[in-house]
Amino acid sequence: MLVELTIKDFLNKVAGNDPVPGGGSIAALNGAVASALTAMVANLTIGKKNYEEHEELMKHIASLAMKAKDVFIADIDRDSEAYDAVFACFKLPKATDEEKAARSAAIQEATKHAALVPMQVARNAYELMSIITDVARLGNKNAVTDACVALMSARTAVLGALLNVRINLGSIKDKTFADELQREADILERLACEREKEILDAINQELRV
Repeated sequence: MLVELTIKDFLNKVAGNDPVPGGGSIAALNGAVASALTAMVANLTIGKKNYEEHEELMKHIASLAMKAKDVFIADIDRDSEAYDAVFACFKLPKATDEEKAARSAAIQEATKHAALVPMQVARNAYELMSIITDVARLGNKNAVTDACVALMSARTAVLGALLNVRINLGSIKDKTFADELQREADILERLACEREKEILDAINQELRV
């Protein structure tokens, strides 16, 4: 499993000549990083003077962020496995019309799955951005830049995952399925970029000296 590798070994594997782990797994990794940072900011707020008002909220956020982290970690391997499944379908026999039809159907199903995996990563990463917004605004001010990095990492997870959705949509023959995911991808991309800009603009303004 990719997630069992050391950071150094994982990055060396990414840098190799194998197509996996690729951008989809890295998008999920960004989601995991964003989640971990979110939990850190919340934990740095819990029990601190002047933040008693938001104590319960921060405990809730820390819990949500840790659960999200585990999901994104699983998605690192899940994305690579989805790619491998599509590639395996292309190796199916195609000597007869029946084999060709079965191969084509298998490719289509695997490609749909390969689009749905990163779409869920994008959905989860955008949902995480709402939680990060709360820790950026209400959490420990000494860790506000950590919240900003979490926000940027979550946005990267959204946009990176959506790219992997779109590259699969071009091979899907089910137009209704492809159109629905394309519409959702466009909306998620716009919302993620708007959310990031709103928060970063406000915090950068506060940090200016």
